[in-house]
Amino acid sequence: MANETVAPQRAYRAPCPGCGAPVNFLSAQSTHTICAYCQSTVVRKGEVLARIGKMAELFDDHSLLQLGASGSWNGQSFTLLGRLQYKYGEGTWSEWHAVLGDGSSAFLSEDNGAYVFTTAQPVQRNLPAAERFRVGAITAINGQSFSVASNQLVALVAAQGELPRLPELGRSFAMVELRSEAADAKSTGEVLSVDYSTQPPSVSMGRSVQLDELKLTGLKDNASKEEKGRQFACPNCGATLEALLLTTQSMSCKSCNTLIDLSQGIGGELKHAVQDEPIQPLIPLGTVGMLQGAYWQVVGFQHRMGTEPADPDEHFGWEEYLLYNAKRGFIFLVDSTDGWSVVKPTTGAPVVSSSQQTATYLGTHYQLKESYTATTNYVVGEFYWQVQRTQKTENRDYRSGKSLLSSERSAHELTWSVGSTIDSATIARVFKLQTDKAALQRSDVGPLSGSSNPLMRQEFWVFIVVVLFFLAMTRCSPNCDPSVENCSSSSYRSSGGSYGGFSSGGGHK
Repeated sequence: MANETVAPQRAYRAPCPGCGAPVNFLSAQSTHTICAYCQSTVVRKGEVLARIGKMAELFDDHSLLQLGASGSWNGQSFTLLGRLQYKYGEGTWSEWHAVLGDGSSAFLSEDNGAYVFTTAQPVQRNLPAAERFRVGAITAINGQSFSVASNQLVALVAAQGELPRLPELGRSFAMVELRSEAADAKSTGEVLSVDYSTQPPSVSMGRSVQLDELKLTGLKDNASKEEKGRQFACPNCGATLEALLLTTQSMSCKSCNTLIDLSQGIGGELKHAVQDEPIQPLIPLGTVGMLQGAYWQVVGFQHRMGTEPADPDEHFGWEEYLLYNAKRGFIFLVDSTDGWSVVKPTTGAPVVSSSQQTATYLGTHYQLKESYTATTNYVVGEFYWQVQRTQKTENRDYRSGKSLLSSERSAHELTWSVGSTIDSATIARVFKLQTDKAALQRSDVGPLSGSSNPLMRQEFWVFIVVVLFFLAMTRCSPNCDPSVENCSSSSYRSSGGSYGGFSSGGGHK
C-alpha cells in the first residue's frame, strides 16, 4: 500500500558506544546514526559501531515533520529516518532522509514551509569547481539546460536519526543550486543540487512538492504542540522581546524599532541597528486573512526603495508584507502605487530572452516593465532570513496582464517570484479592514458610476484629492524623507516598483 511503513531491508541493533543505550539501524543504506540519548555520532562499519563525536542539538524550527512519518512519492512508500540541519548566510534548512519502499534513499528538503523531494543523480562528466558556477548563468548538465540560482557556503549544524552520509560538523563547503526551465504547465521546473562536501561532489535532482501531495501520516500534532517563544532583552533599550517563530533570523523591537540579528541564536552576541522614522504597516502584524484557499498570518513588514539606472536621483518606494501558513510556508503581499499583488518564490527558472526584454514561465509570456536597484530601508516583525537595512538587490519586473514575474539578484543568489495583482477591496475584506478601505486604495480604484465620462465629474477629482491627502498623512511621517519612507504616494507615481521582490529570502531549495 502507498502509505504503509517501509519494511527494513536489514535491521541492526546494538548498544551506543557512548552511553550504552540501544541504537537502531533500520535501513541498509544508513552508515551513521545519532544516539537519541547522548547525541553521540555513531558510525557503522560492518557489525561494529564506533563513536566519532557528539552532535549538536537540533534547532527546533517547529516543523510538522518528524522521524517515523511516512508517505508516498512517485508511487512508492517512504519513511523519514534521519535529518540533517544546515546553515547558510541568511538562514537554515533541513534535509530529511527518506527510505523508499525499494530500500533506496531520497531526501525531502524543508526550507521554511517549502519542500523539494530529491534523489541521487548520476552525472555524465566531471563537474567543475564550485566557483565556476556563476549565479544567473545558463549551463547544461546531462544534456539538460539549467540556470544557476544559488552558490553558497553552507555548514552542517545538527543531525538526527539514521543517515547515509554525514558531512563534518561545522565545516563550510560549497552548495550550488540550479533550476531547470519551466516553459509550460507540464514542466514546473526541477532543482539540481551539487554538494561539494564530498569529492567528487554529489548531485541530486528533485522537484517542488506540498505536504498534502505526499499523503503523509505520522506528522506532529500541531494542535498539541507547545508554542514557546524565545525571550530576550532588546540590546538597545532593554525591553523584553519574544521571537514567536523559531526559524526567525531577524526581528524588530516593538519599543524602540531597533532591528536585531538573531542568526547566531539567542545567547550569542546580538547585532542590532537602530531604525529611525518608523513606518506603520497598514495591515497590523499578527492579522490573519484567507488568500488562495488558506489562512495566512502577517508576520513581517519591510519598506524598500528603488532607483532606476537611467535616473539614479529619482527614488520610489513600496512595501512588502511577509505572510505565513504552517503547511504552505511563506508568500508576499506587495503594496505599491500601482496596486496590490500576491507573489511567491518559483521552483523552476523562467526562460528569458537574450535581450532580457521578455520572459516565459509556465507558458505565459511576460514583457519587461522595469529594471532597478532595490534597497531595504525599514523592517518590522520577524523574518526567516537575515534581513538588514541597506540590503541591495538588482531587480527586474515583468508583466502579462494581471500576472507578474520578478527576479532579484544578489551576490550569491538569483530568486524568481510569480504572482498576480489583487484589488484593494479584496485586501480590505480579507484582512477585515473595511474601515480603512480608503487608505488601502491604489491605482486600481475603479471609475465612479453614473457618468459616461467620470474624469469630467467634479466629484471624481475631489475624491482623488481626499484619497491622496489621506495616504500622505497615514503612510508618511510629518517630515517625509524619501530615503526612508514611501513618499511616492503623495506624487502618485505610476510605476510603483517591485511586485514580487524580497531581499535574499529565497533560501536553499
